[in-house]
Amino acid sequence: MYEIVFSVIIPFIGTILGASFIFLFKKMSDPLLKAFTGFAAGVMVAASFWSLIVPAFESTADKGIYSFIPVSIGLWLGFLFLMFLDKIIPHMHNGNEEEGLKCNLKKSTMTSLAVALHNLPEGVAVGVVIASAQAGQSTVSIAMAIALAIGIAVQNFPEGAIVAVSLNSNGVSKVKSFGLGVLSGVVEPIGAIITILFANIIHPGLPYLLSFAAGAMLYVVVEELIPEMIGEKHSHIGTILFAIGFTLMMILDVVLG
Repeated sequence: MYEIVFSVIIPFIGTILGASFIFLFKKMSDPLLKAFTGFAAGVMVAASFWSLIVPAFESTADKGIYSFIPVSIGLWLGFLFLMFLDKIIPHMHNGNEEEGLKCNLKKSTMTSLAVALHNLPEGVAVGVVIASAQAGQSTVSIAMAIALAIGIAVQNFPEGAIVAVSLNSNGVSKVKSFGLGVLSGVVEPIGAIITILFANIIHPGLPYLLSFAAGAMLYVVVEELIPEMIGEKHSHIGTILFAIGFTLMMILDVVLG
């Protein structure tokens, strides 16, 4: 039980710690922004593969060469679901001021919505792994959920920092920037808890849900994090931190999983 609570809460704690970054720094330099987003992207890609796609394939091993079908379907559903949310939820997109002005919401609110959108599949991912372990899936364990949760928490630290510092640099007070940064991560434990509560209902579709969460996370990486990681000026900082983030998450999954 304690392991489950830890897995659900620790990613949110990562967001809180990251948002508190605002009380130490008022602005974030371009190299640091690239480093943070590159690291976050690396963690998410590794988590998508090691903690979600591989277990999804292992759980459908009885289907032989056709095991790719449920995994592929789940991946595409994850891609399309995030693309759908990306369209219907008004939010800042890669710093696009013009797009933001088309919305009636304040810029600070849209920024928080953008990050909340990113955090949703991460919460679902943790919930799916926990639900799979509770359902007795031999290829998934609570230790894997803990590894995934720690990896996401590490990734959430730079993400929370980016949100809070970005809001503050655009005129939002430090306290409000911190609060909005924290609120952007609330969807993670909520998503995880809802997924766990419906574990019995979703049990037959766990392979699909594992790959669904992976597809949603990969969408966020390609659509949001990689463009931010590259930026306008060429630099290897984001790429190097991507490799570091990927390696760290891979090690966590192997050691703890």
